[in-house]
Amino acid sequence: MTNEQATNNKIGKMNLWQWIKEYSILIKPRQTALLMVTGWAGFSSARCPVVGWELSLAILGSLFLAIGGCTIFNMVFDKDIDTIMGRTKKRPLSTGTISVPNALLVASIMSGLGVGWAFTIDILYGWIILAGLFIDAVIYTIVLKRVTPYSIIWGGISGGMPILAGRALGVGQIDLIGILLALAILLWIPTHILTFTIKYEDQYAAAGIPTFPSAYGVDVTRKIIAWSTVLSSFAMITAARLVEVQGYFLIFLILFSIGLIILSTVMVYRKSFKLNFSLFKLASVYMLGSMLLLIFAL
Repeated sequence: MTNEQATNNKIGKMNLWQWIKEYSILIKPRQTALLMVTGWAGFSSARCPVVGWELSLAILGSLFLAIGGCTIFNMVFDKDIDTIMGRTKKRPLSTGTISVPNALLVASIMSGLGVGWAFTIDILYGWIILAGLFIDAVIYTIVLKRVTPYSIIWGGISGGMPILAGRALGVGQIDLIGILLALAILLWIPTHILTFTIKYEDQYAAAGIPTFPSAYGVDVTRKIIAWSTVLSSFAMITAARLVEVQGYFLIFLILFSIGLIILSTVMVYRKSFKLNFSLFKLASVYMLGSMLLLIFAL
């Protein structure tokens, strides 16, 4: 039996629940959910006087489809990398549970519906969502990821598009607050990506992916993580003040930011991956907490 026949047998035996389960892996549900929340937070930061549940669902639905579809496309393009790397070799495309043509079809349908839905909500909102998808799928994944470690900058820019889109939808334009919120996301993303490039440096090297640890060393990479986290905190606090977050919510954000900044500073001088990973987890909680604050504190 050929590999193609084996793959077709696996696909043919999947029931609906298994199909959903396998595709949910391809959309990276935690990452997709966080980016959806950032888009909702960006919109909430505008303090729109009239917001029905229909609009909130439309924002979350369009973001889910656009982001999820783009992520599946990235998985397809990176299938050869995922097959080599230990932490990704069990993904559905690597194991053959889902075929490349089927994944591309689902990615195209989801992305098309998501972007189309976004344009029906608002033209500017739609263009920003489309720009984010193009930057992530084409510039980051296809053009730069296998060429330069600086590709993560474009990955960060695409990650900031949902919150920028949400803010633009709320105020009708791209403003300073929207740019600051997107900048906070852009500066947070290196904490996520670079931490994994340190942890799985050998696997990235085996797959031929240029990373900051391989190009500049682990110590320099740790410093980049630390200072990008610090700058992300300052961008978030500035944006929060401009949207007039007040009282206990502002105090909470400032104290959390101070804790993050202290941990980042310690990491610059103390070489410890455990400390590095603690910063990564805390920064993720910080970002989610900041988004929820923008949604519910305003």
